[in-house]
Amino acid sequence: MSSASALPAYFEEEILLNPERREFPPFDLVRLLGTVFEPTQDCRVCILIDFDEPAALIKDFAFRKQDGFPVQKHAYRHFYLGLKNGGMEELGMSGGEMFAYRCTKGSNLDLDDDVWDTQGNHLSLDKDIYANYDIILCISTFSATAPLTAKAKQFGFRGATLHGLNDVILNSGLAVDYHDVSVDSERLRLALTKADSIEIDFALEDGRVLTAWLGLDGQEAQKSHGLCIGKLPTSRIYQREKSTSCLSMRVVNFR
Repeated sequence: MSSASALPAYFEEEILLNPERREFPPFDLVRLLGTVFEPTQDCRVCILIDFDEPAALIKDFAFRKQDGFPVQKHAYRHFYLGLKNGGMEELGMSGGEMFAYRCTKGSNLDLDDDVWDTQGNHLSLDKDIYANYDIILCISTFSATAPLTAKAKQFGFRGATLHGLNDVILNSGLAVDYHDVSVDSERLRLALTKADSIEIDFALEDGRVLTAWLGLDGQEAQKSHGLCIGKLPTSRIYQREKSTSCLSMRVVNFR
């Protein structure tokens, strides 16, 4: 069998040129977490979300009864309830609590240490969250990858940052099998490694084609591929001297 015939259907030219035609499996929280966080047995997990006024909105899940907060409501519906309604048991996890911190108003800015639980208790991210959970899922308005990467290095937890979570992300990028993502990432890595440069064409709706040229200077390509057994995923291919594994989902892990 040729390598071309072994490629999955979504690598066919028709799908590559019309990605909206690709079909994805249904979102499955247990499959997602069980794949990218393996092993999950005996891990304590929690969810972080953000608000401008976290103390009032997280207490008794008050945000659910108010207009807006689509990211936080997705976090509640698909992750919090998914864990509580059998997901944690199937994965061998414990915990499943949800906490809220104050919105940073920008991506990758430091988080205040203040955090609140669903009973309205004022807690500390350092003392009560980072130090006491093995896996932290941060589903927020703005990306928290940089600050949580630093905290993961300090406290040793694993985590994923999923800012801007919406239906499209849930039903595409988070619905895939990350074993497949790992294989695809390796294909891309092999194609890019030691290349002098690459060109990427962007076809616009008005018929124009824009080309981006990237000079790579013959570097060895590395991948952050959606799978880290005992670690976490990102599904990125990139060229750099050293890599740090941090997913969108971006992953943070420094065990």
